[in-house]
Amino acid sequence: MSANLTRRLRTAAAAAVLSAATVIPLALTTTAAHAATRVDNPFVGAGVYVNPEWSANAAAEPGGSAIANQPTFVWLDRIAAINGVNGGMGLRDHLNAAVKQAAGKPYVFQVVIYDLPGRDCAALASNGELGPTDLPRYQSEFIDPIAAILADPAYANLRIVTTVELDSLPNLTTNAGGTATSTPNCETMKANGNYVKGVGYALAKLGAIPNVYNYVDAGHHGWLGWDSNMQPAIDVIKQAATASGSTLNNVQGFVVNTANYGALHEPNFTVADTVNGTSVRQSKWVDWNQYVDEASFAKAWRTKAIASGFNSNIGMIIDTSRNGWGGANRPAGPGPKTTVDAYVDGGRIDRRFQTGNWCNQSGAGLGERPKAAPEDGIAAYVWVKPPGESDGASQAVANDEGKGFDAMCDPTYTGNARNNNNMSGALPNAPLAGHWFSAQFQELLKNAYPALGTSTGDTTAPTAPTGLAATTTSSSVSLTWTASTDNVGVTGYDVYRGGTLIGSTNNTSYTDTGLTASTAYSYTVKAKDAAGNVSAASAALSATTTAGGTTDTTAPTAPTNLAATTTSSSATLTWGASTDNVGVTGYNVYRGGTLIGSTTSTSYTDSGLTASTAYSYTVKAKDAAGNLSAAAAVTATTQAGTSTGAGCTATYKVSSDWGAGFNADITVTAGNTAIKSWKVTWTYGGNQQITNLWNGTVSQSGQSVTVNNAGYNGTVAANGSTSFGFGANYSGSNAVPTLTCTATS
Repeated sequence: MSANLTRRLRTAAAAAVLSAATVIPLALTTTAAHAATRVDNPFVGAGVYVNPEWSANAAAEPGGSAIANQPTFVWLDRIAAINGVNGGMGLRDHLNAAVKQAAGKPYVFQVVIYDLPGRDCAALASNGELGPTDLPRYQSEFIDPIAAILADPAYANLRIVTTVELDSLPNLTTNAGGTATSTPNCETMKANGNYVKGVGYALAKLGAIPNVYNYVDAGHHGWLGWDSNMQPAIDVIKQAATASGSTLNNVQGFVVNTANYGALHEPNFTVADTVNGTSVRQSKWVDWNQYVDEASFAKAWRTKAIASGFNSNIGMIIDTSRNGWGGANRPAGPGPKTTVDAYVDGGRIDRRFQTGNWCNQSGAGLGERPKAAPEDGIAAYVWVKPPGESDGASQAVANDEGKGFDAMCDPTYTGNARNNNNMSGALPNAPLAGHWFSAQFQELLKNAYPALGTSTGDTTAPTAPTGLAATTTSSSVSLTWTASTDNVGVTGYDVYRGGTLIGSTNNTSYTDTGLTASTAYSYTVKAKDAAGNVSAASAALSATTTAGGTTDTTAPTAPTNLAATTTSSSATLTWGASTDNVGVTGYNVYRGGTLIGSTTSTSYTDSGLTASTAYSYTVKAKDAAGNLSAAAAVTATTQAGTSTGAGCTATYKVSSDWGAGFNADITVTAGNTAIKSWKVTWTYGGNQQITNLWNGTVSQSGQSVTVNNAGYNGTVAANGSTSFGFGANYSGSNAVPTLTCTATS
């Protein structure tokens, strides 16, 4: 990020909520000055267009007037939308309204460009009007008319922010090229290149307009957060940004979480946490992802994009229209540290069944209100998806918009490979994508976080952080402090070195790296709240780095006493800690010479193994200078599997429990004879009531529950197993019941 962008992102004025009534003047001498030259961050010091059509829909809803003046994006999702559909406002109508709202002051107009040929190849609800080979129509009938209108001198004083072609390029990364989740439509679009060519054409045409700022879609953390996805996705976008006559200069930044539900911050756990020696990354929810929320994902994406050649002043915008996850089900704190899944599921604020679920999610709420420069590296929180507009229909609906039926919008759907076969979590009775969905709007109001009325108007700053302390190496200072308190909730902390902002975090710790050995540094920390207020600074702390610098070549000692305990499907390794002159930072674990994981503790569990099989493990220590120790080695043989005789057995496991409800997993195991169908029954001792169940069919009468196999998982091989799971509500006791399993062979 350039020095100018850093400075602009962190001004107090920049944190103002964006609305038609909130305009912060820039130091400009003429109204045309801000149109002539692009600024690093178009949102700073500017008002933002409020769409009158969306505003009217919101205001007509009970309670909707509380947010009806918030700025949202205008969606151009088909050719007809350029001139207006069914008597509605077209692009010129919106731009003319924006000019009136601006009244000669700096003003942002936000628009979604969304009509690629073969659009959204991995879904159906958002299919478009153009076929896979309709690139010429896309260029001449969609992009060219839009570019001609945006280039009109009448709109030269607006800062026009575009989000370019949602989902398209990320789909080429994860759903094409022979991946496990590839679809025929995505394979077609990868082969013909029309996504890359189309996005390049759009960027070239729109980027040639001086007051247009292009932000390219970058998916979300639950899609592209894995190492195997993020860099390849950036590479594909770079390919598109340099196709069809475009250059990287036509990209002003990226947008994440568009029309999605990923939490902005997960306050109750981090990706670095461990539970009983098991990394949070091994939990079912995180599933080895590197990121647990959108803010950390966006910042990492920006760093990697700049390293890949994009301009250093690019910014990130995050769609916060539906990721608040407030309401009665929002966890008040971390989950129990009994298992890693209980810890994550009990504390995560994102209450979806799985991060791949995207359609009209039950329990979702409005997130942060649109705001300029809310944290370091983030240009703005925005509402790309207008709250109350459907993601897709719950059932097939005949239409002339090219929109199909996607099972992920059906609340009874039990999932697919892209969401690890979880329930869809969708609301019932939804209309077509983009159509007004009153029930969803009311759901978002009910579960808003910050709650309605707390994001604006609040002037009470958080308390200053206390207890600032530091540990040092020759090249880093690791700071910790005691959490601040605030009436609307602390959202993060800004860290300053020598009075200069160096980073932000939503945790109570921060590591400053790349420092000089044997040097004293002064630090202060300030807290931020949900309304944008900043606390007084903590007491200043002076920390001196140790001697040695970055030329340390002394490796840690090898781990000692490496040992293993096994079950039929896992091996738990333990070892004695290593020592090092600059400090041991963690351990790498290898199976058969292949790295399978890392940990900061002296234990690691490798699961999903085969019974009665020998596995070879080695462990190496890492130090703060990046050196690796020699390896410690051990061979571990898993135990034999268990046999249960004819019929079947079933085991019951509560995977998460948040006091008012819980999720449970049931494993059904066949005996020595293969079975063709199974049934599991039990009787609850309390008032547990199952609300949804996957991979089976359920009937419940009072406390008695019966679950029969689904059509696809009734047949189980001898000594094999299958599983089903469910969510339930309860109050009082939640004791584990005794199960009875019967089968036919």
